[in-house]
Amino acid sequence: MASSKARSAPAFRCTECGWTAGKWVGRCGECQAWGTVEQIGAPKLREVSAGSVTTPALPIGQIGVEAAKAEATGVAELDRVLGGGLVEGAVVLVAGEPGVGKSTLLLDVAAKVAESGGTVLYITGEESAAQVRLRAGRVGALANTLYLAAESDLSAVVAHIEAVLPTLLIVDSIQTIASPDVDGGAGGVTQVREVAGALIRIAKQRGLSTVLVGHVTKDGGIAGPRVLEHLVDVVLQFEGERDNSLRMIRASKNRYGPTDEVGCFELTDTGILELPDPSGLFLTRRDEPVPGTCVTVTLEGRRPLVAEVQALVGLSTLNTPRRATSGLDSARTAMVLAVLERRGGVSLAPHDVYAATVGGVRLTEPSVDLAVALAVASAASDLMMWPGLVALGEVGLAGELRSVPGLERRLSEAARLGFTHAIVPTGTSPQIPDGMRVLQAGDIKAALRAALP
Repeated sequence: MASSKARSAPAFRCTECGWTAGKWVGRCGECQAWGTVEQIGAPKLREVSAGSVTTPALPIGQIGVEAAKAEATGVAELDRVLGGGLVEGAVVLVAGEPGVGKSTLLLDVAAKVAESGGTVLYITGEESAAQVRLRAGRVGALANTLYLAAESDLSAVVAHIEAVLPTLLIVDSIQTIASPDVDGGAGGVTQVREVAGALIRIAKQRGLSTVLVGHVTKDGGIAGPRVLEHLVDVVLQFEGERDNSLRMIRASKNRYGPTDEVGCFELTDTGILELPDPSGLFLTRRDEPVPGTCVTVTLEGRRPLVAEVQALVGLSTLNTPRRATSGLDSARTAMVLAVLERRGGVSLAPHDVYAATVGGVRLTEPSVDLAVALAVASAASDLMMWPGLVALGEVGLAGELRSVPGLERRLSEAARLGFTHAIVPTGTSPQIPDGMRVLQAGDIKAALRAALP
């Protein structure tokens, strides 16, 4: 009888009205207040006594910034994304699809740091040391102070660090290292969290710049616990398509620099090459203009890239005409086609429409709307646009043209590559580069009249 009463005794009470319940609920059943139900007799937090401090607190203006100074890696495109280079004690997480070129890029970085006088320790957990040595020889990443070890045990990695005393540590990859003191296999959530935590503590204590390679899931996210991205200082995404040599690296988190920069590389048989001026990859070189092409300027982070949009319009033999895109957002392209037909007077209903980019670049920002519309209109009418023309602007559902950010940078890049005319939305007043003529259009009809003579 006593045990039955104990089981039925209320264990939780509302701190607002005193309502009691046998189990915890988020909302009080009496006063309907949220978060006020607490356990009866729950232990209270102990008061924490003051302890010793590692360093005294100082006014922020007196804090030295020498410890956060970045050192260049020797790879300018990577330094651009990092914000100048690697900071002493910083931990960088590099993630990307399998085969995108992460290991090749980091071998190049390791060799350049070693050649500049640093000591680099490269830990590989996915391949044997001989396999990595063969790749390093193929891409020319050999240096006397570049040390290589194939390990998958955390304690062995720590032993290598104490023996080599490197200035740069590269771990490829974090999912292949396991700690014997933690349950679970390598790559599990617990293992990844503990291994990353141990390496980060070593990096901060020794002032050791550390680069961790991370796997990605089938959805493109970084594999492992989300806390991994919170623990590291920089998160870099290495992107690229298997059927294209272009590779881009961008920062989704950076405690030491901007997150709106992008680095461009080209993956070749002999290694990975930097592309300080990648705009030429996305243009077709031809002697004379042809119908169905229009050039635009997109922004990848802060970097303007000149790209070409091509379109093909043909009479359809199907009941439902085809709408196919490559390198463009299909939903946005469909919206632009609808506006072009309804507001621009271009008949597209009985025609198949194909739109694509050149060089495998993916254009998703709204600033390419006008270029897509003009390319399709040019293909439908079989008329060529003015040579040396670029089009910049977002197309609204009412047919109006809207301004785009970074217009001056876009125009300067187009002028640098030899373009002489630009169509921009009305109401913008950018600084016009020398030798370029800017035409303003308020809607899609005005843009068509200006582009198609």
